[in-house]
Amino acid sequence: MAVFVGAVVQGSVGFGLGLVAAPVMTMLDHTVMPGAIQVVNMTLPLFTLAAEWRRVDWRGLGFAVLGRLPGSAVGAFIVVYVSVQALGVFVGVMVLLAVGLTARTVSVTRNGATITGAGFVSGITGTATGIGGPPLALVYQNAKGPQIRATLAMFFFLSAAQSMVVLALVGHLPARALATGATLIVPMVLGFLASGPLRRHLDGGKVRVAVLLVATTSALALITQSLLA
Repeated sequence: MAVFVGAVVQGSVGFGLGLVAAPVMTMLDHTVMPGAIQVVNMTLPLFTLAAEWRRVDWRGLGFAVLGRLPGSAVGAFIVVYVSVQALGVFVGVMVLLAVGLTARTVSVTRNGATITGAGFVSGITGTATGIGGPPLALVYQNAKGPQIRATLAMFFFLSAAQSMVVLALVGHLPARALATGATLIVPMVLGFLASGPLRRHLDGGKVRVAVLLVATTSALALITQSLLA
């Protein structure tokens, strides 16, 4: 159910699968995390790209991936050596502060530096917790709905694949995590199909509000998950 709801959110806004599913999966069985959620994170973007790949911001994607590469290495270090709970609280607070600041502005500066920085933070949080959407989504919050979804989808696909390789290299990608992730592909597909009507509604000028709302919810979920872990 968590994956289904998360897929509905991500299919309409462009991100959100991790924020809904990762806390629930962690509380149910932390031994399959973050590997299981990365399987779903890598699969869902393919459905978005099949419909909207022409809207990908390739230049911005390059900067995001450039920042993501070292960020994922830091995230892997945290998984092995540092408290993920402490990281979750810190990242959640930072996202809430970012939302508070950007919610009052008409536009957010989107350039190579800000996109690379967002990619770096997303690499850390995505690899360590499975929630990597908010940093990049905040940078793209004023873009058109299709561009947000397509660019984030390509970024998430590459990011999840990279995270899985890094987790495997550090010995934190057991076969059971892969099997669990595979079983969740069906509710993920159903959630994406159900997101169609909501996607059309948000494209009518409401996507920025939705991005800020989902980012806020993501931060609160991450903080709660970290404090309860």
